Amino acid sequence: MTHNTFSRLSLVVAAVFFCFILWIIYLANTGAQSILFDLVRHIPYGDKVGHMLLFGLLTFVANLALQSRHFTLGRIPLYYGAVLVSIFVLIEEISQGFIPSRTLDIIDLMADAIGITLFSYLSGLTQRYIDKLRQQSA
Repeated sequence: MTHNTFSRLSLVVAAVFFCFILWIIYLANTGAQSILFDLVRHIPYGDKVGHMLLFGLLTFVANLALQSRHFTLGRIPLYYGAVLVSIFVLIEEISQGFIPSRTLDIIDLMADAIGITLFSYLSGLTQRYIDKLRQQSA
C-alpha cells in the first residue's frame, strides 16, 4: 500500500469513526436507548472505559490521517489530530452541562484525556513504524 493510499484510507476511517461518535452523542443527548449503552452499563467503569477508548481511537486515526504532523511545546510533541480531538472533547463535555439528559462529569473529561494521551503515544509509535517500512521499501 502506498503512502498516499494509506493516508487517504486513514482519513476515511477517521471521518467514519467521527460520524459514529457523533451518532452516539446524539443518542445520549436525546435520551435514546441503545444496545451500546446497555452493554456499557454492564461493564464495571464501562462509561469511563468507553470515553477513553472512543476518544483515544479517534485521536489515533486522526493522528495517522494527518500523518502525525505536530508542533512541540517545550520537548513535548503535540499532534494536530490530538489537539483537534481535545478541542472537540472539551466542547462536547462542557455542552453536557446544558443538556437535561446529560451530566457534566470531570471524571469523563479525565478519561478522555487519558485516552487522547495514550493513543497519541501509540500513534507516534505506529507512524515511526510506517516511516521505517517506507524507507526500507524505497
